[in-house]
Amino acid sequence: MAEEPKKIENKPDENPEKTKEIENTADQEKKIEDEAPKEQMKQEAPQKQPVAQEKTEGKPKDIKEKELPKEKKVKTQKQEEKQPEKDKKKSKHSEDFKYIVRLSNTDIDGEKNLVYGLTGVKGIGMHLANLISEKSGINKHKKIGDLSDSEVEKLQGLINSIAENAPNWMLNHRKDLDSGDDIHLVGSEIDMRLRDEINIMKKIRSYRGIRHERGLRARGQRTKGNNRRGLALGVSKRREK
Repeated sequence: MAEEPKKIENKPDENPEKTKEIENTADQEKKIEDEAPKEQMKQEAPQKQPVAQEKTEGKPKDIKEKELPKEKKVKTQKQEEKQPEKDKKKSKHSEDFKYIVRLSNTDIDGEKNLVYGLTGVKGIGMHLANLISEKSGINKHKKIGDLSDSEVEKLQGLINSIAENAPNWMLNHRKDLDSGDDIHLVGSEIDMRLRDEINIMKKIRSYRGIRHERGLRARGQRTKGNNRRGLALGVSKRREK
């Protein structure tokens, strides 16, 4: 007779509480293992981010914080330096100071001294300016802008009467054609009188008048090598036949 196979019976666990505890501990270990890398990633990520921020954002912030105040300080120092200069200029001049003075139809800078200011008028040099300042009795080193209206009128009167107050050798137009007197021309009178006299020389066909007409030198200067102007400047050579 053949033997019958033995049936395996699943016996119930003798102590089910222990098995449940083992399963719970195993599940907890798996959860801990799964959560551990996540926590590590979370911990590592915030540590890395601020470092990147420091590298990217920290440098420009530091540069701005270092550079901007210096620029502001430099600007403020320059402004402070400029302001006192302006204040000094304002404090130097009085309320009645004239920045431009009119003499013989010419504008003169009020910042200049009397002698140098008078030389701004055409026809007045250093010698005449010194003579006018001495005749007027005004300090040479006084600025023209500080002069009163009466002093300016006095100077204008002396300029108009230079021929009476100055010696003959200081005058610029002696032996006038019309009157034969020694006079002194100032300002626009110089150009007008020069133009009239050149026209007279052209009309009487004098040597100087003809030279002025042709645009050539009138006082015997050399013209072959110098004073070359106009269209006929090139040198033409004869062609050989």
